[in-house]
Amino acid sequence: MAKYIFITGGVVSALGKGIASAAMGALLESRGFKVTLQKLDPYINVDPGTLSPFQHGEVFVTDDGAETDLDLGHYERFTSVRALQRNNFTTGRIYNNVIMKERRGDYLGDTVQVVPHITDEIKAAIKSVADANDVVLVEIGGTIGDIESLPFLEAIRQMRYDVGRENVLYAHLTLVPFIKTAGELKTKPTQHSVKELRAIGIQPDILLCRTEFPFSEESRRKIALHCNVEPDSVIRALDVDSIYEVPLVYRAEGLDEQIIRKLGLPAPPSDVRDWEALVERLKNPVDSVRIALVGKYVGLKDSYKSLYESLVHGGIANQVSVDVQWVDAEDIERDGPERVLAEVDGVLVPGGFGSRGSEGKITAIRYAREKKVPFFGICLGMQLAVVEYLRNVCGMAEANSTEFDENTPYPVIYLMERWYDFRRKAVQERSKASDMGGTMRLGAYPCVLVPETFAYNLYGQKDIEERHRHRYEFNNSFRKVLQDNGLVISGMSPDGELVEIIEIRDHPWFLGCQFHPEFKSRPRNPHPLFRGFIHAALKSRNVLLSMTDAE
Repeated sequence: MAKYIFITGGVVSALGKGIASAAMGALLESRGFKVTLQKLDPYINVDPGTLSPFQHGEVFVTDDGAETDLDLGHYERFTSVRALQRNNFTTGRIYNNVIMKERRGDYLGDTVQVVPHITDEIKAAIKSVADANDVVLVEIGGTIGDIESLPFLEAIRQMRYDVGRENVLYAHLTLVPFIKTAGELKTKPTQHSVKELRAIGIQPDILLCRTEFPFSEESRRKIALHCNVEPDSVIRALDVDSIYEVPLVYRAEGLDEQIIRKLGLPAPPSDVRDWEALVERLKNPVDSVRIALVGKYVGLKDSYKSLYESLVHGGIANQVSVDVQWVDAEDIERDGPERVLAEVDGVLVPGGFGSRGSEGKITAIRYAREKKVPFFGICLGMQLAVVEYLRNVCGMAEANSTEFDENTPYPVIYLMERWYDFRRKAVQERSKASDMGGTMRLGAYPCVLVPETFAYNLYGQKDIEERHRHRYEFNNSFRKVLQDNGLVISGMSPDGELVEIIEIRDHPWFLGCQFHPEFKSRPRNPHPLFRGFIHAALKSRNVLLSMTDAE
């Protein structure tokens, strides 16, 4: 039978429950256990797919096409887990499932209530990921005290009685703040948070105490006494420079030993040499590069969480630090590209939806193409690179995507009405009348690479599979004119109908891809496109430095 660890958070939001959960999973994997992770989100949306990135951050996409919480990205980056739809449930999905069952008559006339029907549905969702795993780590979104999370907390309270006390562990992440004027770390917020948790019937077994400064053994004993936990189970979750240090910090505090002892697991020795090597490489770069990320959601960095981490991974692969410059595309529309792009070593234009900032992104792409600055376009970034090329190289100045201009005479990016879905093995149809999610190409799709191209050389193989999240496609009626003018189509769907990767040959590094490679990049296995992009940026920087020195 699988063991269950439930991770809750208190005091304030944004303490990092997702990273804490992922780090625990990494430590358990280092001891040879098979783990999986799940996120239970209290908001009523069925999934985060239609949420504004400013409100909820990035939407992470799984192989099976699920739009999920960004914490699933942390789970995949820290562990060998490959998440699916069942690894993320929201209140909306839970209630929707219950309502559908009630309409079918599954409850045989019972009055449908939060307890037991909603809580039973939550418990069924939790158990659905157990499979052959040794440990299931379940993160409860929100903060203790939120009204929305109460059904989830009641469900995980019941789990200890359903599967046995010896098979369930509760870990609670809290804050131990430093009060500057008093010069003290304060434990009272943690005490009150645990009191709130105990009031609903959950006694935490382990406390993860986020702290800016290490607290004393006296403070540890004080927290333990007032929260009814063992002193060794009060873990100092000290702030670190990189999230990839967290597993090592937790190991130094003995967290994995506490988990193993409390769950009665066998105790093979841990092997964290790969994490130690990773952190060593991260902390001791031999050079640095500056990358401009030109987007429309730069006011909230979590909107591009996987992208940022993938750039860090590319830096690790090349042993360089990556200084990401967050550039608002509208600033380029207003002030031009030179002021913000003149000193960068690479330009990345990410995915997005809507017309706001699109002309600024196109201007940035033109600047990178003409100034020979390494360029990487992802999803919308690739589409706008095609628009820019058709406008300024092929002479079709009114070219555009129909997402932004339905009446453009040169719709090089458009809503493809019929296409073969290689994931579902069926022809799909799209129209503007379809549900917003229904017109999306979501999840993992195959791509065939053309030999002797940037993409092929980076991947080192012909057949690849990458995750998508987009609605509009490359219009094949413009393929010939673009190719005749030097644009290289280096990756396509197996039937040759869907353009997946474009390049320019006479450029240090100019590549756009329709998919989202950031969803498959890992710190211990950086994605080849990010590895190649950062390598090109480093090479370009060194060339410029050599030219400057020569002058």
